[in-house]
Amino acid sequence: MRIAVVGAGGVGGAFGAAMAKAGADVTFIARGPHLAAMKDKGLRVEGGRGETHLVPTQATDDPRTVGAVDFVLFCVKLWDVESAGEHIRPLVGPGTAVIPLQNGIDAPERLLPILGPDAVMGGVAQISASIVEPGVIRQVGTFMRMLFGELDGSHSRRGEDLLALCRKAGFDVTLSEEIVTELWMKFILLATNASLLALVRQPIGKVRDDPDLKQQWAAAYNEVIAVGKARGVRLPADALERMLAFNDGAPPAMKPSMALDLERGNRIELPWLGGKVVELGRQLGVPTPCHALMYAALKPYVMGTPG
Repeated sequence: MRIAVVGAGGVGGAFGAAMAKAGADVTFIARGPHLAAMKDKGLRVEGGRGETHLVPTQATDDPRTVGAVDFVLFCVKLWDVESAGEHIRPLVGPGTAVIPLQNGIDAPERLLPILGPDAVMGGVAQISASIVEPGVIRQVGTFMRMLFGELDGSHSRRGEDLLALCRKAGFDVTLSEEIVTELWMKFILLATNASLLALVRQPIGKVRDDPDLKQQWAAAYNEVIAVGKARGVRLPADALERMLAFNDGAPPAMKPSMALDLERGNRIELPWLGGKVVELGRQLGVPTPCHALMYAALKPYVMGTPG
């Protein structure tokens, strides 16, 4: 099975390395020092699940040298969706499935007009990992899960094929017939956690038991749940309880990627996370006061630390 990973950061690097170790033909589409390090020394993934070192690592900045593949794991930052979608056209053949594994909820619909309805599936990645130096990914904890499925809820042979590979790769995986619901379940969690933990500049273990924050945390989750329901998304009755249970079981050192980007002075994905909650709330007439406040407080950092 031929797989291209577009964006070899914490998500793409970790899942791509696991699939390569399981025997898939994986090529990473990357750029800059990270690409140079992978070509020179290979890609190393370290952390709670042990170490994987791919030597040699197949990596390039030119999708035309790769050609059509079976699957594309699409893992670029949310502000790069359209430009990266155009860039990867050479990877997409008649049977190729492109699986966005970004944060947020709108990457599939943004890719559809670029790559076509047959190419795009839905996907959710759940992992805490990031690039710690060029060529090196570090994962926090052992939790590593991927959910994917056809956007129309249909059952497909290509979904079954990828499911088998992921199981062989050894991480938790689900082939879902309700991937839109799964996307929203992640969005409820991440839009809230990314904003809150970025705002307080602390890992989850430092804030999850704070009684003052806990009340605001639950209120912010409920805002996203209300927005999703107003948009017609089928959400489980215990959505809030699942969010709180995830927090209770998360590694104490876990931080969302947006919080890490904020610490490093980098651009952040706020407009597509907390900002999207506020935007949809206004469109649908759903109040989002917690997210509106967090969005306003973090907005000066959207393009990186103000100079």
